[in-house]
Amino acid sequence: MLSAASLWFETTIKKGTPTAGRTNVCVERVVGPLKTTVTLLAEENLRVCLICGPWMTYAESVSHAVRNAISADLKIPKSHVVTFSSHDHCVPVMSENPHSIWGIPAGTRPNTKLLDLGRKWIRQVRQTVEKLPRMLQPVSVWYAVGKENRITYNRKGRRADGSTYLMREEDRLKLGKDFHGQIDPDAPVVCLKNAQGRPVTFLVQFTGHPVTAYHPEHPIVFGEWPQVACERLSRRYSTRHTVPVAFLQGCAGNINSKGMLSGDVKRSIRYGKFLGDTYIRASKKLKPSKRAGLEYFVEKVPVPFKKLPSPMVLKKEIAEMEDFIHRAKRGDENTRFCVGLNFPHALSPAYRAALVEMILPWNQWALRLHHTGKADRTPKYVEMEIYVLRLGDVGIVGMPCEPFTGIGRLIKNHSPLPLTIPCGYTNASHGYVTDGPNTGDREYMSSFYRYTKFYPPYKKPAGDVLAHHAVKILKRFAKGK
Repeated sequence: MLSAASLWFETTIKKGTPTAGRTNVCVERVVGPLKTTVTLLAEENLRVCLICGPWMTYAESVSHAVRNAISADLKIPKSHVVTFSSHDHCVPVMSENPHSIWGIPAGTRPNTKLLDLGRKWIRQVRQTVEKLPRMLQPVSVWYAVGKENRITYNRKGRRADGSTYLMREEDRLKLGKDFHGQIDPDAPVVCLKNAQGRPVTFLVQFTGHPVTAYHPEHPIVFGEWPQVACERLSRRYSTRHTVPVAFLQGCAGNINSKGMLSGDVKRSIRYGKFLGDTYIRASKKLKPSKRAGLEYFVEKVPVPFKKLPSPMVLKKEIAEMEDFIHRAKRGDENTRFCVGLNFPHALSPAYRAALVEMILPWNQWALRLHHTGKADRTPKYVEMEIYVLRLGDVGIVGMPCEPFTGIGRLIKNHSPLPLTIPCGYTNASHGYVTDGPNTGDREYMSSFYRYTKFYPPYKKPAGDVLAHHAVKILKRFAKGK
């Protein structure tokens, strides 16, 4: 029989804590503590531990450290410790190297040194996990799905000539105050109830980058609207005991919350109330799972690459980037577009220069391979580990990347389970991964390989293969095999 135990804890951050900003800025303001939810699931000899919070737990240094520690503490395989990040940008870094797999050159060992904050947070996780085994109690699975379309928009724009661009808030408003494009409005709520019918914990999900209060040059610490929503749902059901709520981020590669670089904490709180109330309304319509039990499977999936661009294209782009960087560092405000990327007025020219400086090495690397006759020796694919969990009638798919929402739609449309929840930002991150139809474009998300060290461009069907493999596992679960 399925058993569960869950707790959450707060981490207080100090002003001046380092961030992942490209101009070495530190935290200027602390709005409140950041919450982490830890849930232990068990059935017979199978145990899975879920760690959910706003942190960049997909960074290799943090992910390996916390998963190794909890694996040893619970005496379970490392693969059975699963971290989910809301991908909140209003968080400080916990290690000297905040990047994940995409930022680490192949064949090199990443810098895994944790900062004091990282060590503190892992201690908190371990102290929380220590309590969970003796708290385990039998639970039943209940679920419902709300709809929320006021918070997010599809940030991949397409011009009349077919070219694509990252739709910043200033671009979105030109299409209408309430424009959102094709989004995923689903707001699923999963409740694990004990024998008395009281909630032990909730698992909730929504799809969208939480960036409403974010500005990279003026960083704050804030759990953004996912944490606000979770706290609101928790308060609704907490009486004698606090009911923890764990947030799972959806396939948000091309989905943004409104207000990026122009919003604020007040607006983010309003969005959190929207989402929290949507969860509460859904929770009033929970239905029991017909299936029982817990199943879990991890699989490595090869996501295909194509060949490098030609030397002519690479040289032309290098010249354009070098000119852009030179002008931006001189303070030229006319630095809005470069090699398919577009930048908002809200970012300073110096920050725009830093973003382009990040992709210049990729072109230089690719050009060197052409000059040395090694361009045809680049990897044909990259292996990504997916994590597939079944809780009664509910399937959860975790992916180690920022998957485009089309990947999530494929999983949900073809899953045999009554409710399937696709998630990104799980355990690690290979950066943005496109679905088939969005592969080959040049805006920021679709051409993110240029920020890596060093991936070739993705080849169709690209991230759709993650969905295909996940669905095969879910079908096996549905058959009870």
